[in-house]
Amino acid sequence: MSKTVKNMLVDDLKSRLSDVGDLVVVSLGTLNAQKTTQLRQALRKKKIHLTMVKNSLARRATLSTPLAPAFEKTEGMLAIAWGGEDVVDLVKELDRLTALKGFESLEFRGGALDGSRLEAVEMKTVAKWPTRTEQLSIISGQIISVASVLAGQIGSVGGLLAGQIASRVKELEKNAIPANGETAVVDALPAESPVA
Repeated sequence: MSKTVKNMLVDDLKSRLSDVGDLVVVSLGTLNAQKTTQLRQALRKKKIHLTMVKNSLARRATLSTPLAPAFEKTEGMLAIAWGGEDVVDLVKELDRLTALKGFESLEFRGGALDGSRLEAVEMKTVAKWPTRTEQLSIISGQIISVASVLAGQIGSVGGLLAGQIASRVKELEKNAIPANGETAVVDALPAESPVA
């Protein structure tokens, strides 16, 4: 491969990965063309991209980027995968596919997460993490539970206070009525002077 072609491939890969923050490096092992096509179709449904790359070209394309650690201990022809909802979603989908019949040779080789290298053995752990959607669901549930407890406490204190006020009003009304049954009228206002 000529230097010009290599530079074109590196530039193309740089442009494709320009907005990518996390990726996973995999080896397709002994997957034939048909299985590779099925793999790409399954990943495409999840908005995950899969590209075959030569290790040395990928290193050049990701040099001085947060993705560079993904290629520290890799060699040969590899595939890189990125996309999905987040890196956890990406790893979960790839891990799910490795368990399917015919895709057993698909193997994690590493990855990059927030500028740090993910080792191949760490991928099973990452696959167990909650995805972004699951994390948002957990957080919103926690917020709602705290808010409902707070509302219940405010409501119970308010109800207790309202009951005490109603009890006091009844007590005052009861004490305001004289024993003979007549209502007491209090002249609180001064007498009006005649108008001239």
